[in-house]
Amino acid sequence: MTQENTHAQPPINWLSLSVIGITNLCAVTLVPWYGLTYGFSAAAWMWFGIFAVGCGMAITAGYHRLWSHRTYNAHWSVRLVLMLFGTMALQNSILHWASNHRTHHGHVDDNDRDPYSAKRGFWFSHVGWMLRDYASAQTDLSNVKDIKADPIAMFQHRFYLPLVLGTNFGFTFLAGWLSNDFWGVFWLAGVLRLVVSHHVTWFINSLAHAWGNQPYTDKNSARDNHVLAFITYGEGYHNFHHLYASDYRNGVRWWQWDPTKWTIAGLSYIGLTSNLRRVPEVTIQKARLSMQFQTLEKRLACPKATARIDLEKIRAQIAHEAEAFKTTLAEWAKVRDEWYADARQKISVRWEQANFRAHSREVIYRLRMQHRRLQMLNAQLA
Repeated sequence: MTQENTHAQPPINWLSLSVIGITNLCAVTLVPWYGLTYGFSAAAWMWFGIFAVGCGMAITAGYHRLWSHRTYNAHWSVRLVLMLFGTMALQNSILHWASNHRTHHGHVDDNDRDPYSAKRGFWFSHVGWMLRDYASAQTDLSNVKDIKADPIAMFQHRFYLPLVLGTNFGFTFLAGWLSNDFWGVFWLAGVLRLVVSHHVTWFINSLAHAWGNQPYTDKNSARDNHVLAFITYGEGYHNFHHLYASDYRNGVRWWQWDPTKWTIAGLSYIGLTSNLRRVPEVTIQKARLSMQFQTLEKRLACPKATARIDLEKIRAQIAHEAEAFKTTLAEWAKVRDEWYADARQKISVRWEQANFRAHSREVIYRLRMQHRRLQMLNAQLA
């Protein structure tokens, strides 16, 4: 039990409560009332979509993967656009958001130190942590010294309130004027868009720590969830992200829905993003297989499973796969170390790089095949 739970509730944060309460109330009352009474134009829905995607991508590609985790570098023009739409999303300044998020990663599921710990319940991790002045949510900007060197982030931090008003009202009013539908655009692209953007982001703090599977690690509550990924611009692959936060991808497989990843990669082809950081494929496969071995061991201990299968045969297969896994990793470590040594000595570097890539592809193939075999073993025990 946390210290905060053993004493009286912290004081209410009236600013957060007012903004969240009023916007959500308007979204469930005035927005449908206006729609039923006057109807919404196609232009109003178009601006809702543009602003919703703009704000969502600014949080995922900007606040999260660029500033919080430094998974890539971006041209100043990209940072400017991400800053403006991130401000419009009304989720605090880049400095505050990144600081809280880095603290979350450093102390995930620690009720006393994680600002939005999922262990304190769905409501708390989704929105409750912002409604009171909890000690665990106090921002310590000492962990964002690198971001303080970014003039665009600092400009936003210094002029956050006027920028919030300028983006939320200025952009919305301009869109309404251009569409000749002031109130329709205001209610859809202004109010409803803001509420939707908020909850989409908050789902990562709440649902992504409660709903889904854990293919890479069970050391924290983060889950991978394809449905959440679809509505959160790729952020739903949260189990992978919490293990490999330095990777610019969340949906690491080619078929996984991650428009944030595609946008960052796409901009790299025209020189607007660079230094895209990726975790080595062998490292990822190692984590997946380790989790599969854990799952197999747990299922072997299940009475229902052991009653209808040949336990000795399964155990023998698992032992064989474990030995193959160990051998493959040992071979990989040897090849990797030899390549590092040769690269440092600059002896036949080009040939060695090609040779290393060939060995790497072979190891990845073997690990993927083993992943499929373990899936079949898990299916027998399920």
